[in-house]
Amino acid sequence: MTTTATRSQFNVGGILLNQPFKIRRLGHFGFNVVDIEECLRFYTDLLGFRISDELDFSRRASPGQLDGLGDPKGYFTRYGTDHHAFVLFNRRVREALDTQRRFKPEVTINQITWQVGSLGEIGRAIKWFGEQGVKIQRSGRDNPGSNWHTYIYDPDGHTNELYFGIEQVGWEGYSKPREMYYRGFHEAPTLPQINEFDEVQEAMAKGIDLESGYRYVDTLPATYDVDGILLPRPFKIVKIGPVSLFVENLEAAEAYYRDTMGFVLTEEVTWQGERCLFFRNNTEHHSLALYPLALRAKLGLSAHTTCAAFGLQLASYQQLRDAVAFLRERGARLIDSVPPELYPGIDYAAHVLDPDGHCLQLYYQMEQIGWDGRPRSQELRRKVTPGVWPEALEPMSDTYQGEPFLGPWG
Repeated sequence: MTTTATRSQFNVGGILLNQPFKIRRLGHFGFNVVDIEECLRFYTDLLGFRISDELDFSRRASPGQLDGLGDPKGYFTRYGTDHHAFVLFNRRVREALDTQRRFKPEVTINQITWQVGSLGEIGRAIKWFGEQGVKIQRSGRDNPGSNWHTYIYDPDGHTNELYFGIEQVGWEGYSKPREMYYRGFHEAPTLPQINEFDEVQEAMAKGIDLESGYRYVDTLPATYDVDGILLPRPFKIVKIGPVSLFVENLEAAEAYYRDTMGFVLTEEVTWQGERCLFFRNNTEHHSLALYPLALRAKLGLSAHTTCAAFGLQLASYQQLRDAVAFLRERGARLIDSVPPELYPGIDYAAHVLDPDGHCLQLYYQMEQIGWDGRPRSQELRRKVTPGVWPEALEPMSDTYQGEPFLGPWG
């Protein structure tokens, strides 16, 4: 499906597009949770996300405002070098403090964040959203993370963030020191801005200790031989996404993600009489799935959230099999109520619930879309029997294709 020919054309890096920006990938994602302590243990100890920074929301609170609401900290976590790929906030604390940004009762996703290709694209997106009457939640540059961004809402109240230039955590494991947060912005920045290397040079000239930032140490022993590397778990997350959402008005959500955000429709599936849509922004089959809200109860998923699933790609099929056993042994809740028809482009997948009841989709590969924009036909896809895990698989034409993981596993 394409946008109409009457749409304005924007020069994005020398290419004419229907939006003044181009999403390259899902950058980070997050949940607001009630059981913050158990969720933090689940995502770090069981899944292997590393904490890159903490944000103490009690500093924004009046005396006694957060009493009895649990841990007031927000946690930024990563699986690679991006400062954060997954964010975990205390839902009750956020609801108590957020006076301008109100989450709808069933919106437990705190943000869905998409990376664009330049700071110029962010600046042009802010201007264009204003011209189109798209409500902008806020724009600027936040810390922790240092990514330049703008936030907008989809028709169901999910927060979508466009960003450029997130902080990278290097081999030594330190995040950016708080003394460098003076380069944060609470409104759309003027352009151009100095580059990241010059920011570091400036900080060094000010005498800031670059190794005074947050550093996380995994306390679990690295006892698993994961294809030659000793790790604390028998698997490694190498990519996040897709994001799967339940929406009230499928047509409105479809139009928003296609015409405002620039996603491309890869495939449409009808399941139990309901349309389900799968969108991409790169070569992956889908980075976003939209399901009608009516399917939530039919799938046996939690009524407290509009998140149908949050995808986590592991490094190999063997690791996926091992992850299922690892999680089951440690009491994680695995479910089999999501049929393969609702995740086309992925063959073998496991679905596990976090302590708050959010569904996570673990998989090892996704179908890649080529120059002609066509997904693989149904008859050419791998036939999967849910719950049956063969010891090894024959390769598909695009096995181990797509975005590679950069950096070591541990």
